[in-house]
Amino acid sequence: MLELTRRLLAAAEGGEPVVLASVFEPGEAGLRPGSRLLIEPSGETSGTLGDPALDALVAGHAPAVLARHAAEMVYAAGGALSTREAPGAAAIYVEAVEAKPAFLVVGAGHIGRALAKLANMLGFHVAVIDDREEYADPALIPEASEVICDEFEAALDRYPIGPNTTVVLVTRGHRQDEAALRRCLGRGAAYLGMIGSRRRTATVLSHLHDEGFDPAELARVRTPIGLFIGAETPEEIAVSIVAEVIMLRHGGTGTPMYHRPAGLRAAPAASA
Repeated sequence: MLELTRRLLAAAEGGEPVVLASVFEPGEAGLRPGSRLLIEPSGETSGTLGDPALDALVAGHAPAVLARHAAEMVYAAGGALSTREAPGAAAIYVEAVEAKPAFLVVGAGHIGRALAKLANMLGFHVAVIDDREEYADPALIPEASEVICDEFEAALDRYPIGPNTTVVLVTRGHRQDEAALRRCLGRGAAYLGMIGSRRRTATVLSHLHDEGFDPAELARVRTPIGLFIGAETPEEIAVSIVAEVIMLRHGGTGTPMYHRPAGLRAAPAASA
């Protein structure tokens, strides 16, 4: 148990992530509430939920949990897992344990500051970079854990971008965006997005393609950035960007969740 706790702490402090599964309700299987199983990214396990077959089922589900950075309840019955509760099923709480994700905002203008506020509210470690002292001012962005005043390229070269990092490029112009993007490509960011119109962003991507950057890496850049919600103000644009980040991070679709049972749906209008 002590080793399991140490492993969880290491994951939470920046080590390799891990999946933890815990028995929430024993169901008809008679499991012991609180029993825990730890699943490494390699598939290796430690601990047990109290049933080897169930351990194997949950271990098989773990890669999907890691990929979505998820925390969810699953239900085990009849030799299968489901996200839907069923009579007699054992309830297993499964969560990815990892360091706080980083949200790197490149550009401290109106949109960058709005992004910092939202990302902080959502529990990200927020860092903001700008090359202008009057913008890279911690007093203007109190929600940021780090405010870095330096040339974009130098600052990005130093910043530890990786699979738990969201990078959003919202600088003051396409030249700065292109220079920043050049430093971010190929570094494995979980999300890499660049603001701008279709024409402007296509020009930037074309330049980088001509320079020899991998087309597959360029295809991963989310640009134009965000979900189409009719956003106009900096705050609304920030919402659209963060919504896209959340959607991709957790495997969402971006489709409306609006639903009405058949008996509550409006009747079709009568034809004239």
